Amino acid sequence: MSGTYLGMPAFPEAAHDAVRDDTLRGNLRHATHTIRGKRAKAVAELDDWARLREAGKQIKDHTLRRLDHYLLQLEESVTAAGGTVHWAADADEANRIVAELVKATGESEVVKVKSMATQEIGLNEALEAEGIRAYETDLAELIVQLGDDRPSHILVPAIHRNRGEIRDIFARTMSEWGRPAPDDLTDTPAELAEAARLHLREKFLRAKVGISGANFMVAETGTLVVVESEGNGRMCLTLPETLISVVGIEKLLPTWRDLEVFLQTLPRSSTAERMNPYTSMWTGTTDSDGPRTFHLVLLDNGRTDTLADEVGRQALRCIRCSACLNVCPVYERAGGHAYGSVYPGPIGAILSPQLRGTQSEIDASLPYASSLCGACYEVCPVAIDIPEVLVHLRERVAQGGEVTRHGAKVTLKPAKGHAAERAAMRAAGWALGRPGVLGTGQRLAARTRRFHPRRLPGPGRAWGASRELPAVPAESFRDWWRRTGGGKDEQR
Repeated sequence: MSGTYLGMPAFPEAAHDAVRDDTLRGNLRHATHTIRGKRAKAVAELDDWARLREAGKQIKDHTLRRLDHYLLQLEESVTAAGGTVHWAADADEANRIVAELVKATGESEVVKVKSMATQEIGLNEALEAEGIRAYETDLAELIVQLGDDRPSHILVPAIHRNRGEIRDIFARTMSEWGRPAPDDLTDTPAELAEAARLHLREKFLRAKVGISGANFMVAETGTLVVVESEGNGRMCLTLPETLISVVGIEKLLPTWRDLEVFLQTLPRSSTAERMNPYTSMWTGTTDSDGPRTFHLVLLDNGRTDTLADEVGRQALRCIRCSACLNVCPVYERAGGHAYGSVYPGPIGAILSPQLRGTQSEIDASLPYASSLCGACYEVCPVAIDIPEVLVHLRERVAQGGEVTRHGAKVTLKPAKGHAAERAAMRAAGWALGRPGVLGTGQRLAARTRRFHPRRLPGPGRAWGASRELPAVPAESFRDWWRRTGGGKDEQR
C-alpha cells in the first residue's frame, strides 16, 4: 500500500522521494493552482469577508472555551430528538463502538460519506478486522480505496492521480468491489464519473447501514450538518435504516444562527463555490423520513489534550476547507503522503503532532515541514495562525517541556538530533539579552564580512545547500542610528 502510515519515514526523507516524482508534482501543481485561483475570485465577491473570517474565529474560540457545556447540551438535544450519543476517548474505543453497532444490525457491509475523523481512527481497517466491509462513496475516496492507496489532500483525496491513472484503477480493480467498469472505458471525466455512478448505485440501494462524519454539530438543536458536492452524502444519510456519525468534539457550534457564517466561508474556501451543491442536515430520527436509528459517536482522540495548550488549541478551529494546502509551497512540491497523516499540509503539520504527540520521528518532523511564509494564515477562513503554532511546536520538539497527554501533565524530553539547535538558541538568547555583547558581535561581523562564506559549512550545510547567506551590511542599525542621530544628520 502506498501513502501514509504510522512508522513511515520522517517528513524530510519522505519529501525527498516525493519531489523527484515528476508526475506527482505536475498533478499537484495543476490542481492546487486551479483551486486557489478560483477561490480567490469567490472570496473577492464578498465585501465583508474579513468580518466573516473574524466572526468564524470568535465563534470557534467561544465554543472551545465552553466546550464542556456545549457538548452536554448537544447530548441532551440529540437524545431528545431520538438519537443515541456515545463518547469515545480514543480511536480504539470509537472503532469498537461502531463495530458493535454495525454487528447489532446483522449487516456485514456499510456505505460511507467522506469523513476525516473515520480516516483518522482507521475505521475501515477496524471494520474489516470484524468482518465488515466499508464502501467509500465519495468519488475521490472511491478512487483511493480502489487503488489501495491513501488520501493525499483533505478536500481532494485523489489529487495525486491524473485521469489516465484513475481510468487504469477503475479498469483493474472495480470488479473486485462490485459492478465492473465498462470494457471500453476511456479517461474522459464524463465516462469516469458514469462508471463510478453505476458502480455505487447498487451499493446505495442495498446498504442498510450508513456511516458519516459531520462538518458541524449544533448544540442548540442537536442538528448535524454535512456539506458535499456530489450527492453521495445525501444518499448515505437518507437511504440506510441505521446511520452512525463519528464526529470530533471540536466540530460543535452553539446555535443554529452560527451556521450562517460557516455556510458562507466554507464553500468559498474549499471548492470556490458560493454555496455547496448539497447541504444535508438531520436532527435525530423521524418515523416518515430517513434512517430509523441514529447514533452519534463523539470522538476525543487527543482533542482535549490539544485544548489544554493555549497556543496550539487554535488548530481546533479548523473547518477542513484545505485552503492552506492549496497555497503552501511545501505541500505543492512534496504532496500529502509525505506528512504521514490523514491531515496533510500546513494544518496537518500543527494538528497531527498535537493529536498524536511528538514522540515519533514523523510527528517530531512535521512542525519543520514549512517555510513559515505565512500564506496559510492569510487564506484560513477562521484565522488560525499556523506559523505561530509551528514555531511553538518546534520549541516543544527541540526543548521538551510540560504538555498534556491523555488528560495528565507530563514532561517531554527534547527530541534527538536537536542539540545544535538548542545550543544556537541558548547562545542567541544570551547575546540578545546583553546589548553590549550584541553590538560588539555586529561590529565584528561587519568588519569581517568580505571573508564570510556564501553558504554555511558543516552542520549548516543541509540548510544552506539551496540558500545563500544574506550579505552582512557594512554598518549595524544601532551604529547608524548613533552616528546620524536617528537619521537627522542625513536629512540635513
